[in-house]
Amino acid sequence: MTRGAESLWTEFACQCVWWIRCIALSLAIASTAPVRVADAEDDVVRWQSGFRDGIKHYRDQSNRTDYARYREEQTREIADNLLLHQRANGGWPPNFDPLRILTPDERRETAEEHWREDTSLDNHASYPNTEFLAWAYSVTRNERHRDAAVRGLEFLLKAQYPHGGWPHSWPNKRDYRPHVTIVDGVMVGVLTTLHRAADRREPFQALPPELAARVGEAVERGDRCLLALQVKRNGVLTGWASQYDEITLKPTQGRSYELPALISSETVGVLEYLMSFDTPTAEMEAAIEGGARWLEESQIRGLRIVRVEAETIRYQNHTSRDDVVAIEDATAPVLWARFYDLETNEPVLANRDGLRVKSLAEVERERRTGYSWYGGYASHFLKTTYPAWRAARLKDGGAEAAGTVSRTK
Repeated sequence: MTRGAESLWTEFACQCVWWIRCIALSLAIASTAPVRVADAEDDVVRWQSGFRDGIKHYRDQSNRTDYARYREEQTREIADNLLLHQRANGGWPPNFDPLRILTPDERRETAEEHWREDTSLDNHASYPNTEFLAWAYSVTRNERHRDAAVRGLEFLLKAQYPHGGWPHSWPNKRDYRPHVTIVDGVMVGVLTTLHRAADRREPFQALPPELAARVGEAVERGDRCLLALQVKRNGVLTGWASQYDEITLKPTQGRSYELPALISSETVGVLEYLMSFDTPTAEMEAAIEGGARWLEESQIRGLRIVRVEAETIRYQNHTSRDDVVAIEDATAPVLWARFYDLETNEPVLANRDGLRVKSLAEVERERRTGYSWYGGYASHFLKTTYPAWRAARLKDGGAEAAGTVSRTK
């Protein structure tokens, strides 16, 4: 081979190597980039999902949806928004949109509210914000976000009663706010967050071990309290009440239309929380079996809840654009009432005046359309979640002696 041909061949070989490297790099980027983007998108959705209830209530109360918002992927800006709304005690007020872009005047007004004690756990307040900030720190590496998450955890620890329960709101002691609260997922939501923190699982990997240990102690007290709150009727375990007196731990009234009663939808949430334990105790298993049996016995058949056209009315906390009626229908899917009588297990409905009524038609339209009185709350649980859990426990040697619960068809 001549020297010129050798030179050309060498140049050609180098070019081939260069192109091969480019193609390999392109393939690597193409194969990995979508996965990273998808993972990031999944994380954004996951850690912002706890905002939904508060956003809904904010929009219902303000009758506004046309305001400017940050994009969901603007983690830093949303986290900074949460810092602005966080109160001095480490908690947050309920019912605001963390993605809403505030005007300079609104930012100043919000900053001036820093020392207010309107912090709450209702409507998924405080604990989802704490989780989001802990996750945001992994993205932004901004220590202010990490420190705010720590303050959020400290708030949850301060709000816990010595017996292990959590109130609707803290430190506000007015009306129903100090009651130990199951409704709206308060106890279960807080415990779920704290379990992650105690184990230093995502998003709390950066949590100091000392704080994680204290959180773990709070979780143990909370779990014991949750089991103790399950209502017994004639010695038989049933479901959980919506709220409990913070001293006696007896079921009590919440808001005027929330009479002392068992609550079906949140009982499902408690049972699913207990099912999340890899090695549940015998007491947990008994609680799950008893709760599932009560839900099975509390099914309502032959009743359909439908929405009908009606004049639009603006109430203080929501806009009613239609009405809700209950009709007899043998083909209707199984329903559960939101509330059940502690003694008779009959559905419990009431108006804002605190007076109990017998039918949905007797509930005033404001509460009839602004509150969930009936729903398929336990349908998926009894059809799918509970049978799968029970089958797994039997396979693992647990709950062999438990009785069977018939299934919803």
